[in-house]
Amino acid sequence: MSEINLILVIVVALALSFDFINGFHDTANSIATSVSTKALTPRAAIVLAACMNLLGALSFTGVAKTIGGQIADPLQLEHGIYIVVAALVAAIAWNLITWYYGIPSSSSHALIGSLTGAVIASAGHNAVNFGGFITVLSALLFSPLIAFTVGYIIMSLIRFIFKNGHHAKLNRRFRLLQVLTAAFQSFSHGTNDAQKTMGIITFALVAGGFQTTLDVPFWVKLVCAVAMALGTSVGGWKIIKTVGSRIIKLEPANGFAADLSSAMIIILATLIKMPVSTTHVISSSIMGVGSAKHFNSVRWDTAERMVITWVITLPVTALLAGLVYRAVAVVFL
Repeated sequence: MSEINLILVIVVALALSFDFINGFHDTANSIATSVSTKALTPRAAIVLAACMNLLGALSFTGVAKTIGGQIADPLQLEHGIYIVVAALVAAIAWNLITWYYGIPSSSSHALIGSLTGAVIASAGHNAVNFGGFITVLSALLFSPLIAFTVGYIIMSLIRFIFKNGHHAKLNRRFRLLQVLTAAFQSFSHGTNDAQKTMGIITFALVAGGFQTTLDVPFWVKLVCAVAMALGTSVGGWKIIKTVGSRIIKLEPANGFAADLSSAMIIILATLIKMPVSTTHVISSSIMGVGSAKHFNSVRWDTAERMVITWVITLPVTALLAGLVYRAVAVVFL
């Protein structure tokens, strides 16, 4: 086996590992609300999330093309396939660190920060398409603000419409509705998050000379979808606890509003081919829902800890990827 083929095998293995870790790291995003309100048992929620993640991952490829070509042009990078190795190692390391401490950080930020840092370490700042990078970064930054606003509006409407409703009956009905929104949430997660790994593998295929376009091969779609579904089936209980109970005390109506608002934002982003952080979107939706109920009902100390992690993810992963690339270059180049 030639060196370039060996490196491609390593890239695919790392990418699928990242996808698997992304699955259990971000399982909490799609099922935390339904589990915490007892709309679904943990086992049923994870099975539902895994199936809908798989279906969502097989449905779209636009975000994959954005990841594969917006940050940098793989055809113009001399050591593009080694860049991908460094980016994936750094992103995986950061995901595992934040998972271990139960912090719902962004896999999307980790991957994009790592890819950017590795490109700079290999080919300098000029190799980064900063126009594309800013576009991607804008989607990552503004989507949580939009999710917060939509969550606030939907919860406010629910409170107004059902202000005279019987509390116990409403809880039962919203628990049933949460099964649907949890499925929608998991499907939307698959449509956006799995595509990021598809995009990074396609980036490596183009950089390594295995193909000349950013079209995602079917085998890449399939293995990424399966890897994320398997990761989802493992679950991420530490993060589920943070998202499901440490931001606000969730009731079925809150969970329904948070799931619906965040799934809508993620699907919209997928349709316009923009990667967003499901972690950011869902956590922000929960904060918006909590604020509609009562501003002080949100545990802002937990929210502050999450925001700090969000802010530092890009620079930390970029630096880490740059260091990993230097180590990779010593070994292979």
